[in-house]
Amino acid sequence: MAPLEALALEYPLIDSNFRKFCASHGIFTVEDFLVHDLYALAAFAEQDCSSDELKQGITQVLSILDNQHRPWLNGLELLENAEQKKHLSTGCERIDVLLQGGLREGHVTELVGPSSSGKTQICLQAAANVAKKYAGMVVYLDSGNSFSPKRMAQFLSRSFNPANSEVNQILERVMSSIMHHSVFDMFTLLDLLHQLLHDFKSQICCQVRMVIIDSLSSLISPVLGGGGAHGHALMVSAGFLLKELAHEHNLSVVVTNHMVAGEAGASKPALGESWKNIPHVRLLLSRYHVANACCISILKHPYLETGKTVEFVIT
Repeated sequence: MAPLEALALEYPLIDSNFRKFCASHGIFTVEDFLVHDLYALAAFAEQDCSSDELKQGITQVLSILDNQHRPWLNGLELLENAEQKKHLSTGCERIDVLLQGGLREGHVTELVGPSSSGKTQICLQAAANVAKKYAGMVVYLDSGNSFSPKRMAQFLSRSFNPANSEVNQILERVMSSIMHHSVFDMFTLLDLLHQLLHDFKSQICCQVRMVIIDSLSSLISPVLGGGGAHGHALMVSAGFLLKELAHEHNLSVVVTNHMVAGEAGASKPALGESWKNIPHVRLLLSRYHVANACCISILKHPYLETGKTVEFVIT
């Protein structure tokens, strides 16, 4: 769920006139709609000169909300889904072995860890590998100017045979398959996610295999400040959109999250208890003080044992 303006492209009834009417009653987002007295809103619409169009717009928003409810799955369908081998390799063999194939399609995977623990490196390597190995497109949403095309090119260059005369052409094809967007606020992120959903439904970006948000927590944390319900609703909306993208369009969605101080000074993932239930998979990264050795362990996974850990090296 998102600002009403983000829905205008897909739903013509939510036009500027309807949004102005809603704004005059303090309604700017779908979340505002949920807590408003709809009977009172419909009564105000009746008094407007364009009452029919306004009532149609109200009905349209209610229809959007109704469609958010995902159909139930029975146990057999869940078992069949679990047994399907739908993974995208990260480009790091040890991580792929830990995850029994790599990053699962249809899942939201969260990489959580302190600064310099290797989260961005895994994102860059996975993006490069997916674009090369699977000839798929990758949408890379960057909130901290951490996207490095040179670093990505280094990952790719290591996998090429030096005698291959087509290295430059392959590198150009792979790099052109990675769509980078700078995102610095939550509302821009929601707009982009809605645009992605619209493009999928219009079959504009059907070649996309992976969506990466590095870092999601830096976008959500500012709107959670103060403990208000609005920021929490935006976080849940982003989580729902990411799961919808993953599930409905068979994407591997990867997000990064940082660590904050918890009880007794111990570190814990940011974004709180509500968020931790949203990702399907949660992986904890840490980095040793020597060399470039890192450690990754499973905090949460629907099919694999938690607590399993492997070490890997960032080169």
